[in-house]
Amino acid sequence: MIIKRYIVNTMNEAMTRIRYELGRDAVIISQRKIRKPGIKGFFSTKSIEVTAAVESEVNEKKQNTINDNSNSRNSNELNNIEINSIEAIKKVVQQENINNSRVVQKQNNIVHKVSNQSDNNSENLMSEMIKMKTMISELSLERELSQVGTPIENQKSDIEKILFDNDVDSENIENIMVKIKNNKTEKTDLEKLKIILKEMIHIPKPKLQGRIVLVGPTGVGKTTTIAKLAGKLALAEGKKVGLITVDTYRIGAVEQLKTYADIMNLPFKVVYNMNDMDKAIESMSECEVVLIDTTGRSSKNKMQIAELRTFVEKADTENIHLVLSSTTKNRDMKYIIEGYRILNYSSIIVTKLDETSTYGSILNILETAKIPLSFVSIGQNVPDDIKELSADSIVSLILGEDTIC
Repeated sequence: MIIKRYIVNTMNEAMTRIRYELGRDAVIISQRKIRKPGIKGFFSTKSIEVTAAVESEVNEKKQNTINDNSNSRNSNELNNIEINSIEAIKKVVQQENINNSRVVQKQNNIVHKVSNQSDNNSENLMSEMIKMKTMISELSLERELSQVGTPIENQKSDIEKILFDNDVDSENIENIMVKIKNNKTEKTDLEKLKIILKEMIHIPKPKLQGRIVLVGPTGVGKTTTIAKLAGKLALAEGKKVGLITVDTYRIGAVEQLKTYADIMNLPFKVVYNMNDMDKAIESMSECEVVLIDTTGRSSKNKMQIAELRTFVEKADTENIHLVLSSTTKNRDMKYIIEGYRILNYSSIIVTKLDETSTYGSILNILETAKIPLSFVSIGQNVPDDIKELSADSIVSLILGEDTIC
């Protein structure tokens, strides 16, 4: 591949020179505005540096065509000047490609030297040629610019497009495509994809016994999820369930969970400090399941996470669920997962699936956390809208073959 940089005044001029020297198959890689070197550069208008590339074979054919059609003496002189310029710039780029500013400086020096060597007739002829080429290029300039960068997009396979359209993280897409490529069976790519996704999703039977702690950032629905679990266990399965809340910071949090406890006739305790935690747990010794709601904390605030850790450790349980919203951005999700890892959570609960139209975030969460999925929340109704989904159901959601509502 041949890569060239051009210092021009307008994009029209750049397109003309690129077409003339590299052919119509050339692709614009980048463009930026620069100043001429020296003191004069501060008082003159900025030029445009355009970088273009073309496959070597294409460029050689183009150059041979130009040489075959060149008959006049002035045209030969211009071609020689341009070829010399190209070779000189090419050498400089190869030697100094690490330092862009030095490359631009050397390019300008070379162009300046070549210009001084050419006579007035050559300059006039070049000027006329540029004007003619510019008039032609204006007709298709917009189309050419709109196609910049499209070759990469067009190279996406159908499987990649499916995953991308369903918000699967780019890193996960790359890993999945490698696994599909390494799968030498005669199955279709879609069949291979489903098998790979099922292997990436772990959904063991949740252990709903003893003390269960829910942790996570603010606004993901921990309190509502606690109420749903309480309803599922107490009303549907007939277990003795107790509720404890540590969330005394958020306005209305205690009243919200207390209301659910009163409706379901469940014992309820509020914890303000470490001593209260011991007393609350002791008071519910006869309960088969004790659900503990915690304060939402920012994963970036290590002091708050450390404070939360003391309450979680006081609960003395390994049954800790990290609650995450499916509507959270992938990048933020990674910070949250890593920030809460100090709490040693054992499973994931994904909420608010009813508030999103794509479900690739489920895969992103599980792949980042490397922790099994226990429940998903699909609405606000207590206790109905909490589900244990199978791996097949999750795969159908991720691929857009099924939806929550």
